[in-house]
Amino acid sequence: MKRPFQGDWVESVLTVCPDSIFITCKYNNAWLQVLGIQVKCFHEIITIGYRVYHSYDLPWFRTLSWYFLLCVNYFFYGETVADYFATFVQREEQLQFLIRYHRFISFALYLAGFCMFVLSLVKKHYRLQFYMFAWTHVTLLITVTQSHLVIQNLFEGMIWFLVPISSVICNDITAYLFGFFFGRTPLIKLSPKKTWEGFIGGFFSTVVFGFIAAYVLSKYQYFVCPVEYRSDVNSFVTECEPSELFQLQTYSLPPFLKAVLRQERVSLYPFQIHSIALSTFASLIGPFGGFFASGFKRAFKIKDFANTIPGHGGIMDRFDCQYLMATFVHVYITSFIRGPNPSKVLQQLLVLQPEQQLNIYKTLKTHLIEKGILQPALKV
Repeated sequence: MKRPFQGDWVESVLTVCPDSIFITCKYNNAWLQVLGIQVKCFHEIITIGYRVYHSYDLPWFRTLSWYFLLCVNYFFYGETVADYFATFVQREEQLQFLIRYHRFISFALYLAGFCMFVLSLVKKHYRLQFYMFAWTHVTLLITVTQSHLVIQNLFEGMIWFLVPISSVICNDITAYLFGFFFGRTPLIKLSPKKTWEGFIGGFFSTVVFGFIAAYVLSKYQYFVCPVEYRSDVNSFVTECEPSELFQLQTYSLPPFLKAVLRQERVSLYPFQIHSIALSTFASLIGPFGGFFASGFKRAFKIKDFANTIPGHGGIMDRFDCQYLMATFVHVYITSFIRGPNPSKVLQQLLVLQPEQQLNIYKTLKTHLIEKGILQPALKV
């Protein structure tokens, strides 16, 4: 009987464990958890290149790989601090300097690593050294860039973090179950144990799960409010008036559903409709992240990225689909959801010079008077 995922029932449980730990994180610890997973994934992929290409004699290879990881993380996390911690940065003079020249400092750090690489070139290893230079940069693209998008999604609200990740987990489990009991038709040669029955069953199950999960989480302010940093309490807060996306709306049902449900209207959170798009991607496109990882491992004749999880490979084996999902969620939010953020605009205004703030105030006041929102001041 064909099954969609390798391993037995014990392995299917181990599949869920790392993702479940990732899900249970709180905002204050999220950065550290994402960073820890990112570093481990980077280590696993770099180690494969180190072993496959027999790079034991390359000068500075590992040192430069970790140096570039440090540089790229400095750049991305610095960008995040500048965006979301402006009020805190404003009070610290040393941080103001670092943020103001952040991109120049980041570029200078990268150039230092680039020059070190050029100086390390050895005549008999030219080709291999450039192979590993490219390997390091592609690994950075896969791990660091996409983990940064995870953080960005988290700041939009915990629900944009939980629903996509749990949808991928749900698809893994339900596709395995459907394939185990009903699987007959092989899906793809890269993964011989995956079947069409598991793929299709996982799709419908994931859409239903995502729809229900979106309904439950949309009720709670903690999950739907964007994350903001409050300098007065020195912590993240999730207090807001939920947007229309998380307020019940009444929708008219299409004719075929009216006959089935025997009602003409239904109350839903608009986010539930968006959850269908997220679940669809998680179940139809997300698995291709796993197929890509399978092809990568076959190309280099390895079974797993590492042996971090007993009997089920490394951390990267568990997060191959999650990284792809995080990228889609970020693109989806920026394309269809995100609007102007008053909190970020206010933070940017607070760091301006008083003369600039006054000019913006006068311009905004004139604009509101012209629109009839404010009454013009009476002349005495």
